[in-house]
Amino acid sequence: MCGNIWEWCQDVYNNSYQGAPTDGSAWLIGSNNDKKLLRGGSWLNFAQYCRSAARNRLASASCYGRVGFRVVAVA
Repeated sequence: MCGNIWEWCQDVYNNSYQGAPTDGSAWLIGSNNDKKLLRGGSWLNFAQYCRSAARNRLASASCYGRVGFRVVAVA
């Protein structure tokens, strides 16, 4: 499912995983709470970023055509 867009995550961006929650909950506190975590890569990036482990950050008020989110329904 990666490759179409950078996906917004609920977590704020942190430089490393030190201090990250270990229970699977969102990491809502960081050094800059205005920066949200993005995962995956868009078709406008190099192929090395088109993987789910790729991380990036962006101001939460930003709007770009290569950034979005996916809607998931659990049946």
